[in-house]
Amino acid sequence: MSTKVRPPAVAGLFYPGDPEQLRDVVSEYLAQAPTVAGPVPKALIVPHAGYIYSGVIAAAAYSHVAHRRRQIRRIVLIGPSHRVYLRGMAVPSAEVFQTPLGMVPVDRELKARVLEQEHVVESDSPHASEHSLEVQLPFLQMMFDDFTLLPVALGSASPPAVAAALADVWGDEETLVLVSSDLSHYLPYDEARSADAETSTAILRNDATLTGEQACGCIGINGLTFLARQRDARIEEIARCNSGDTAGDRNRVVGYGAFALHESVA
Repeated sequence: MSTKVRPPAVAGLFYPGDPEQLRDVVSEYLAQAPTVAGPVPKALIVPHAGYIYSGVIAAAAYSHVAHRRRQIRRIVLIGPSHRVYLRGMAVPSAEVFQTPLGMVPVDRELKARVLEQEHVVESDSPHASEHSLEVQLPFLQMMFDDFTLLPVALGSASPPAVAAALADVWGDEETLVLVSSDLSHYLPYDEARSADAETSTAILRNDATLTGEQACGCIGINGLTFLARQRDARIEEIARCNSGDTAGDRNRVVGYGAFALHESVA
């Protein structure tokens, strides 16, 4: 029986399609990120634009878990469905996700577990062209030796529903949770900086009422912050900028932020 593969949809667009070039680009972003010591986050919020725009912020987030490459074995990755209307949340029927760097197996156990949630369905259409999850994979493939993936596309879902799904697959120190989201969209540079600063403050206080104007992945962020309140976890900002700082003009920019969730120590 052949393996059902979700092929790359944005290779050559959001990131290099050539494997060697892709390795070089990701390696350079990770090498430029500050070395991080201290407690390892349980969850990260990471941006999902083209690498030339948000790769430096994504790498800053991933640098916080880089020294756990042998411990992290499962990655729960949630992000917004940009192109397909979706009620609730969707996991794919695909068994592996492919990038130019190879195949990433979908975690069958976690998938079965999250499908027990009433707001989660199995559907490939939200995943077929979705970039918010795919762009994370080359970073993960470069960083972790061997891992399985639970990819979840988010549609209209309440913070409690997303939090419940995350809680079901939260796992232990072998499981890393990733929420894929950019911040504000298409504001002038200074307005974006101000808006994104306010959004960051809301995230840091575990505010679960963000809107799509504040963050395109607000559904995932709100679910994470809702769960953070339940678990008495704290969120810290790692880095923030916008496309006017990286590779775009400053008339209409997109904001990017990296955040880490740390569980409370009993």
